[in-house]
Amino acid sequence: MMKKIDVHVHVFGILKGFRGEGELYPLGGGRARWANGQTVDMIPPDLGDKAFETETCYRFLKEKGVEKAVLLQGSFYGIDNEYTALAVKNHPDMFIGAGSYDPFTRYADQIYDRLTKELGFRILKFETSSGGGFMSYHPVFDIAEVFSPIAAKCAQNGQVLVLDIGSPGMESFQPESVKKLAVTWPELKIVVCHLFAATRKDAEEKQFEELKKSFQMLALPNVYFDLAAVPFNVWPEEYPYPTGLRFIRTAKEIVGVGKLMWGTDLPSVLFKSSYEQLSDYIIQSGFFTEPELEQIFYKNALEVYPFDVK
Repeated sequence: MMKKIDVHVHVFGILKGFRGEGELYPLGGGRARWANGQTVDMIPPDLGDKAFETETCYRFLKEKGVEKAVLLQGSFYGIDNEYTALAVKNHPDMFIGAGSYDPFTRYADQIYDRLTKELGFRILKFETSSGGGFMSYHPVFDIAEVFSPIAAKCAQNGQVLVLDIGSPGMESFQPESVKKLAVTWPELKIVVCHLFAATRKDAEEKQFEELKKSFQMLALPNVYFDLAAVPFNVWPEEYPYPTGLRFIRTAKEIVGVGKLMWGTDLPSVLFKSSYEQLSDYIIQSGFFTEPELEQIFYKNALEVYPFDVK
């Protein structure tokens, strides 16, 4: 069986998201309601009622043959640094975690220091997207301007910086800002989530050419991409997600296999796909050799993220 590391997983003790739709209220049965009245499926009922708990996630991934996972945080489920840190402490064999916070908070510098020095996060993840991240409830901002001080600290402290910049066409979609950060701090590893979160409209001729230009812009030694939610973002296209595979193949051609890491965005993606489908569509695509699949599913993650491998 192929070794796997899922580089994009979420755990949370209670649903408490906050984004453009306002605060999230857990309804039970895996559903929740935003403050604007919109209801949404968050957790498959067999995996949780109002939480996707650490132990549930740990057992689930073990049963699926996943060796390790990166726990990321964001506005959708809610940021909970304490819970993530505790998950890593309880299962260091499986998990490493990313800290997160709103950089516009008054005490942002103090929060960074505590996440780094006290909670020990060696990864920081920020969901900047106007679709559901910081730009959905803050005025539009320049990612390079806002995150330069954070990038400098991450570079100094050997941390990985993970950014979700949303989808092409969003005001938050700023690959030029990511490039500026990467070029300014070449020692800093930067991961862009969701392979740019490209949707089916980005497969149309004009948009596809723009997507390729964005990949070319970030074909840099220290920039990497995770493949989490690629199938989800081309919904209602069904397995094996040919449009999603086209995006992945294009990324391979432009940035290279060594810059791609498999991830899922567990748990909400399971409403659209089975966990097995989220890996099989890549494995069975025929686009990759066995050594290349080993890179995407395992080896690249070990190169990028600070796993303790004995």
